[in-house]
Amino acid sequence: MSLKALEDLLRGDDAAMAALEAVHTAGPEGAYIAAGFVRNRYWDSLYDPAPMAPGSDVDVIYFDKTYNLKTRDMAYEASLKLKQPDVDWQVRNQARMHTFGGHDPFPDIVTALQHWAETATGIGVRLKPSGDFDWLAAFGFDDLFGHVLRITPAMKANDPEGFERRLAAKGWQQRWPNLTVIRD
Repeated sequence: MSLKALEDLLRGDDAAMAALEAVHTAGPEGAYIAAGFVRNRYWDSLYDPAPMAPGSDVDVIYFDKTYNLKTRDMAYEASLKLKQPDVDWQVRNQARMHTFGGHDPFPDIVTALQHWAETATGIGVRLKPSGDFDWLAAFGFDDLFGHVLRITPAMKANDPEGFERRLAAKGWQQRWPNLTVIRD
C-alpha cells in the first residue's frame, strides 16, 4: 500500500473524515488523531470480509508545554463531543504523558509517540486547512503497511509485560489472524 492509497481509504470513510474534520475545527491547535484510528482502518481493510470490531475511542494528541493540565484535555473532549456526540473522544497533551512511564519530559510530540507500545500505533493524521492530510509517523509506515505489530524500543526496555497484556486484552491476533507480532 502507498500513502496515497491510505489517504484514499480514509477519504472513503465518512466516519473517519467526520472525526478528522471535528478535530480540525474543535480540537487543540496542532492536534492529530493517532493510535488505532489509522492502524485499525488499514488492517481491517486487508481482510474480506473486514472484521466486525466494536467501535473504540478516538485518540487525539497534541503537544503544548505551556499549559499541560488535564483540565484542558477534558475541555477539548467536551468541545469535540458537541461536534460528534457518539464518539468516545480521548484527548491527551503529550507534553504531560512522560509522567506515566517515569520518563524525562518529552521535547516534542514525535518523542512522545516513540514511547507508545507499538510502532504501528505511533501514527497520527490531521487535516490541513487545504483539506490535504498531514502525517506524523514516529517509526515510519513500514510496520503499518507490512501488517506488523512490533514493540517499540521504549516499551521493550520499560514494560515488555505491558505489551503482552495489550496484545492479549485487545484481541488483535483474533481480529487480524495474519498479523505478524515482533517482540524484539
